[in-house]
Amino acid sequence: MSVRRLEILRAIVDEYVLTQEPVGSKSIAARSGLGISPATIRNEMAVLEDEGLITHPHTSAGRIPTDLGYRVFVDKLATVKPLSSAERRAIETFLEGALDLDDVVLRTVRLLADVTKQVAVVQYPSMVKSRVRHVELVALTPSRLMMILITDSGRVEQRVLELAGDVSDLFLSTLRNQLNNAVMGQRLPDVADRISGILESYSAADRKNVAVVISALIEMAMERPEEKVVLAGTANLARFSEDFSTNIHPVLEALEEQVVLLRLLGDAGENVQVRIGTEQSERNLRTTSLVTVGYGATDSPLGALGVLGPTRMDYAGSIAAVSAVARYVGRYLNEGA
Repeated sequence: MSVRRLEILRAIVDEYVLTQEPVGSKSIAARSGLGISPATIRNEMAVLEDEGLITHPHTSAGRIPTDLGYRVFVDKLATVKPLSSAERRAIETFLEGALDLDDVVLRTVRLLADVTKQVAVVQYPSMVKSRVRHVELVALTPSRLMMILITDSGRVEQRVLELAGDVSDLFLSTLRNQLNNAVMGQRLPDVADRISGILESYSAADRKNVAVVISALIEMAMERPEEKVVLAGTANLARFSEDFSTNIHPVLEALEEQVVLLRLLGDAGENVQVRIGTEQSERNLRTTSLVTVGYGATDSPLGALGVLGPTRMDYAGSIAAVSAVARYVGRYLNEGA
């Protein structure tokens, strides 16, 4: 595609996203600063239409982008729209005072929805990719204790255990040290193998209590909290109700399904991905676009986040916001805040 034709496509996308009105050649000539006549622009628009990048919705002389036109626009984006100072401040401060990982996820999804004015979706960090930071055993009564599993992704799992009999502080201290020596720094899927030999070091009288603790730790390590997705901003869809060919109800129905949300984020990686309209695998979401990226370690993201809205989306702004928020969440998790 010629540079001039690409600039005309960019002007059509930018103006249509802003006004939601079909864009004509005179408007492009007046506002784009391309320095070419409306007649030349009309000729180039005819080529763009033949290529399936723009179309006219009715007898109006104006044109609107197609899904393919948005795709070319996104692929050819030379620069990402800079965030405003207010947006930067919001993103820089949104994790201040976060209490735990649940709080981080809720703050993240609300911030994304607020900054982009789209539906925000955030997946919990993958425990499978996490490593054990610490295991704590806290006596509640002589025969009841709380076990706390803390991972390097900031997730804290806890469980109250009923033991087979009373145990001493020395017993708990010894078992706590053994567990941490065995699993600290290990990946959660490897926990079971690392602690399998601990039981044999105890007397028959203590083995029932040790078995309760070991079994619970293995279960906690095997849980899959990454199969949980949180979303916010569904009310933002109402702002764009005129963008949907029928109504927003099919979109809302799809967003109610956790399995659908997991599929949306399933292949997110370290680079931002954009799915536009008919590129969506979920039929009810083919009037929308999705911007996603992974967060956490660059080579192996712990989870993913993104925003979903109508195809008439501010792609440059959405890409910038999603990227910035993912960087801050990743930094928070990696620093072990």
